[in-house]
Order: sequence, then C-alpha cells, then structure tokens
Amino acid sequence: MNMARSFNNWRKYRQTVTELDRMTARELRDLGIERSEIKAVARAAVGF
Repeated sequence: MNMARSFNNWRKYRQTVTELDRMTARELRDLGIERSEIKAVARAAVGF
C-alpha cells in the first residue's frame, strides 16, 4: 500500500508543479508564489 500511496503522491506533486509552471508571473504573484518556490509549494501540498 505504501508504494501505491507514494506513487500517487508523486503524481500529485508532478501535476502541481506542471500547473504552477504554466502560470504567468502575474498569476503566481497573485497567489503569493515566486517561480523559484514552485517545487517547495508542490512538496508542501502533498506532504513531502
């Protein structure tokens, strides 16, 4: 079960990174996120 959970967490992480990476600098700023923080925000979103 841990392997499935890990895989799902990884998929959610990658999806979050992809979605945030597609946003413009202005959209990210509106969310209070800098482009350099995308991976950290995605890790926090899935609990890494």
